[in-house]
Amino acid sequence: MRWLGSPAHNRWLERETDELLAFASASAIDEGFGYLDTEGEVVASEGSHLYLTCRMVHSFALGALLGRPGAASMVDHGLAALAGPLADREHGGWFAQVGPDGPIDRTKAAYAHSFVVLATSSAAVAGRPGAREALDEALRVQLQHFWDDEAGMVVESWDAAFTETEAYRGVNANMHTVEAYLAAADVTGDDAWLDRALQITQRVVGELAPARSWRIPEHFDPQWQPLLDYNDDNPADKFRPAGATIGHWFEWSRLALHVVEALAARGRTAPPELASGARSLFEAGVEEGWAVDGDDGFVYTVTFEGVPLVRERMHWVVTEAIGAAAALHRHTGEDTFDAWYQLWWEYAAQHLLDEEHGSWVHELSPSNGPSTTVWDGKPDIYHAIQATLIPRLPLAPSLASALGQGLLDS
Repeated sequence: MRWLGSPAHNRWLERETDELLAFASASAIDEGFGYLDTEGEVVASEGSHLYLTCRMVHSFALGALLGRPGAASMVDHGLAALAGPLADREHGGWFAQVGPDGPIDRTKAAYAHSFVVLATSSAAVAGRPGAREALDEALRVQLQHFWDDEAGMVVESWDAAFTETEAYRGVNANMHTVEAYLAAADVTGDDAWLDRALQITQRVVGELAPARSWRIPEHFDPQWQPLLDYNDDNPADKFRPAGATIGHWFEWSRLALHVVEALAARGRTAPPELASGARSLFEAGVEEGWAVDGDDGFVYTVTFEGVPLVRERMHWVVTEAIGAAAALHRHTGEDTFDAWYQLWWEYAAQHLLDEEHGSWVHELSPSNGPSTTVWDGKPDIYHAIQATLIPRLPLAPSLASALGQGLLDS
């Protein structure tokens, strides 16, 4: 029996969407949204991270577009934080982390700023006051400080004053920038943002991935030369782990198909290597990531020879595998992707969905027991809520715009 497109399965997905929104409702703090622990309590010492606040704004905007009472107020709360304590009124942009006494981390990172674009785009679709103005400012900051037109990629980060950029370039920040630019193109009607998303995706999916047997290099110098030994002494880093990151192969697989469909919706033809690359990245993620060391679950990272490196299982990798399987099924109609989709939801139900405390367990050991090697707690719901909605929406337009256009379960 096929699950994807099944009304009964969609009802189950909707229940999970609502449970995630309920879990996240306790995360509001004065400075935005806080970091949640395993039981859904705010970890006060973490303050408000820009990327987490924006991911919560995006998630609650999706909830508002689904007609969930209370979600719109949460979006407005997050927008107020972006206009208030998280905003750098002196230099522009947004601080990476703030607390009750002001900024904790003044860094201006492309990763977090991409989520400002995503959050304000989704909030604008939801019709929240001030969202469109915030999006316009976020896009201005992107063009002024992050988008490198010569490289066709974004730079990684700046100091607080935007005077010194980090001597590092990263694929992770560019990946989330693709998601953000696709959303911005839908909201603004300016296809220059789609063209930029296409440039990044062609570079990664069309060039970097196939050059290394689909094991995407993540870390680069300012000239975009790969740093294959980066963080070898700290392989389990949250954002810059050593080696190649399995979950990102699935994420790029899905994003490539979003780009393909976004172009098609505008009467344009995507480069053929994007759709074929989406399949190849998915297949590589299955072959080198899934149950490769004796137990079910995806390893976090592998070496550039495909050997498991960090073997802990991250919840977000499963959510992205689910999303990629749903996207490939929608794009191709092939039932093999539905079979993988079913298997990974079964795994999630068995090991990751926390029926007692809510949300998803964020990390498991190689034997699927408790683990906090990489992640403590359950910081936000972004990855999980998208896994409940991607199977119910077309690949274009982006999630919030699709909900706004009434395309759920269409």
